[in-house]
Amino acid sequence: MDNIPSCSVLPREEKDINSAEQLNRIMPALLERCGFEGVYSDCWYDKLKGGTACYGVFWNPRLDFGLGNVDIHRIDLLNLFWEPGVTNLEMSENVFLVELVSNDILKEQYPQLEESLSAAPSEVSRYIYDDTVDTSEKTAVVDWYYKRKKGTKTLLHYAKFACGTLLYSSENDEKYKDRGYYDHGRYPFVLDVFYPVKGSPCGFGIIDAMKNTQADIDALSKSITDNAKMASRRRFFTRSDGSVNEKEFADWTTPFVHYSGSGDPSSAVSPIDIPNLSGNYIAILQNKIDELKETSGNRDFSQGATSGGVTAASAIAALQEAGSKTTRDMLSASYRAFEKICTLVIELVRQFYTIPRCFRITGERGEFEFLSAGSVEAPAYDLRIRANKKSPFSRAASNELAMSLYNMGMFTEEKKDEAILCISLMDFDGKDEVLARLREGGR
Repeated sequence: MDNIPSCSVLPREEKDINSAEQLNRIMPALLERCGFEGVYSDCWYDKLKGGTACYGVFWNPRLDFGLGNVDIHRIDLLNLFWEPGVTNLEMSENVFLVELVSNDILKEQYPQLEESLSAAPSEVSRYIYDDTVDTSEKTAVVDWYYKRKKGTKTLLHYAKFACGTLLYSSENDEKYKDRGYYDHGRYPFVLDVFYPVKGSPCGFGIIDAMKNTQADIDALSKSITDNAKMASRRRFFTRSDGSVNEKEFADWTTPFVHYSGSGDPSSAVSPIDIPNLSGNYIAILQNKIDELKETSGNRDFSQGATSGGVTAASAIAALQEAGSKTTRDMLSASYRAFEKICTLVIELVRQFYTIPRCFRITGERGEFEFLSAGSVEAPAYDLRIRANKKSPFSRAASNELAMSLYNMGMFTEEKKDEAILCISLMDFDGKDEVLARLREGGR
């Protein structure tokens, strides 16, 4: 979440500058209105644990008081079905999204289903819950997306059905039958994969990769813990004909233990020796823990811990960067998925924004601006994805860099040319804005 992505829309031609600038300003507000940050967080849990996150990018005609708007939400892969053997979801001939919907809602929206709902099976894949989840009064509703060729163009069509009854079909809709349901012609699903699997658009997650090592750690930890418990609670052998009072002997709060007869009482009671575990077992456990940290990329430095006498902030930061190769690769895959999401969002805006919409834009100085965005032209554009680094260290590093340059006098009018040359050779967030201000004379 410290590296949640943001999108910049860049024009390819000079005539597209205004349209690209308009999209560039409304995209953050549009994603915020869709609650993308929460969806991004939920999908990352799916990616790490299950191996694949799935985003759904739809046009929801019920939003904004019936005007409709873009709707982005997390898709449960248990409810998504595609053609077996494809590695790219776009290559699947059909894609089905199944959802359990309450019968009361279906009767209200589709009265023609009332007679067939009672006999409809509601069998879909479900998770195992601690609580009993009753689905007897719910019905599986299928959203079917499929592609059709029309000349050189690929049309994406959409149909909804339940209980064997067709509820909607874009091919039967005069508005969409010749153009397809979505003009972009792509499935409205974006998969973000952790570790790819051959022959599947999905992958496996960190639990699948680390479960064997974690199982060894758990088994060793249990054995060591059991040995410690056994050693901390002593047990004894007692003769059946012994003369020691066992009740008093077992009570450690009793200062006196009685025995009858003569002779040594220790001959009737003898301790059971518990073997001490060798230090090798502790070393094996620690090696397994280190193996898990290295393989998963969850090293001590990634959590801010220090070891080996490393205390300098720059040294800690360098070690964090060196140990975050796996993290950077995971983030790069998510940024590629985010680029596809933004492309779908822009295409939906271009298709469905026929009436002007108002967006609140936060200016550079924190002031509010209100931008009215109507139908978007069809520019040729490129997307640049970058991280909105939210960690305190990244902000502190940026502030420290700015103060260092200021103290060196780099922003004075006399050193304007040297400052432009120096900053051009550097790489940091906000570099383009600093260069633009320097070239404009600090305005």
